[in-house]
Amino acid sequence: MRDSIALPLLVLSLCLAPVVACADASPMPVETTWMTVLLNGRKIGHEEIQRQQVGNTVTTTQTLVMDIQRDQKTVPYINVSRSVETTDGKPLSFSMDTTISTTNNKVEGERLSDDRLQLVTTVGSATRQSTTGWPAGAVLVEGQRMAMLAASQHPGSHYNLLVYNQASQQAMNLSVEVLGNERVALPDHVETLSHQRETLENAQVTQVVDLWLDARGNIRKGSLSFFGKPLDLIACDETCAHAPTQSLNMMDSATIDSPRLITPEMLKDFLSYRIHIKNKAAMKPFIDTDEQSAFDLGNGEWQIDVYRSQIDIEGKPTPADIQPNAWLQSDSPKIKQLAAIAAGNTENKVHVMGNLNAFVSKYLSHRGLNIGYASALDVANDRKGDCAQFAVLLAAMARAQGIPARVVVGMLYTERYDDKLRVFVPHAWVVAWVGDRWRSFDPAALHFDTGHIALDIGDGNPWHFFNATNEFGSIQIDSVKTFSELYSMPMSGTIVNTVSGASGR
Repeated sequence: MRDSIALPLLVLSLCLAPVVACADASPMPVETTWMTVLLNGRKIGHEEIQRQQVGNTVTTTQTLVMDIQRDQKTVPYINVSRSVETTDGKPLSFSMDTTISTTNNKVEGERLSDDRLQLVTTVGSATRQSTTGWPAGAVLVEGQRMAMLAASQHPGSHYNLLVYNQASQQAMNLSVEVLGNERVALPDHVETLSHQRETLENAQVTQVVDLWLDARGNIRKGSLSFFGKPLDLIACDETCAHAPTQSLNMMDSATIDSPRLITPEMLKDFLSYRIHIKNKAAMKPFIDTDEQSAFDLGNGEWQIDVYRSQIDIEGKPTPADIQPNAWLQSDSPKIKQLAAIAAGNTENKVHVMGNLNAFVSKYLSHRGLNIGYASALDVANDRKGDCAQFAVLLAAMARAQGIPARVVVGMLYTERYDDKLRVFVPHAWVVAWVGDRWRSFDPAALHFDTGHIALDIGDGNPWHFFNATNEFGSIQIDSVKTFSELYSMPMSGTIVNTVSGASGR
């Protein structure tokens, strides 16, 4: 029932390689940089960055290693990314290999001669190939290093940088500010470094990454916010990088206190949440759905209204909402067979989704957080996982039945989680297009109620999970009110008239 939480893949932008002068076709020696990884001052892992130049080709390999505590077990997290580029920063190919516990996922991309991108995505046991256009002007690690090195000569300047993110398989538009030289303390000495600040903005999240470069363009320190705490990568020697670590308890960092007990009766009807976002730069940390309205009240204050009835806000499905992908293999014979069995003889799409939801609720025989992030096909074969696995399997089975479906990332109220009472925890569920509306289904919790708050929505790609759940450390729920409680109070300028359907969108 509880969601998989993973590490911020913007760490990719923290890990740039050292500069090596151009040479002939003979391989240059591999240059290695070691980084220690600290969360709120606690060592949680290390990273090794290798860069080698052969003729006009530069290969950068970044290996991030951590231990994550999930479901009272410590499991390894290993992320290996590799970028191949020309010495003038032109992208040629890349790969990213991620292992969480026993689950392994890999994406490989090759830029073709006609400027298309060929992608091969392997999720667990299934591999899928696709071709798309390369985003014009997008760079990988070497191209980013070159742009930042050039900009370091101009303190006080601003520039934009389009960086291809291997995890989301999308280009990210970064706004970069060159703050100037600063004295920075490293583990065993102090260096004068160029401070640059990258800001990534998308529809839901604003992510700020601070970077400090030396005179050759090496990243010597990087810092960002992770669940509301500082996450730092700091250059040091190999001994320092391999020093003992503490396992990272992701769920302890991701729970959010509820200001009150929410009873089962309250969860059956309308609830209005007053929420404070500490990260005031976040553009819109909540989404509108056919069961949720998000109102920006200003100064980091939000009102989120969640309904059991539907309010017809979300747009109609697109062709992508019915298609198979690397995470939702709705064209797999196994998925099709399960969907046909579960759907039964009814032709009513609402009833079909109800049958699929009930089937998936019972189908997973082992529930736990030590699985990693698996695709629908792997879940169908292994029959184990947490709420993310319930969601991807249900979404794939819905698509196999011709029903448009999306995976929602958000949070769910529970009276108890481990030793904590009355908290919201990361969660995932499904919205399906039935009855000319989007309707929520939650096989992990058996049903949808107003204890669900949606943060993001997507096609099952884990990037949406990472993107949304990183905001948990910034969320504070100040009040929860029923309809009668909300409207028995005198109306003020900060309370939105939800009955009229007015929205801050």
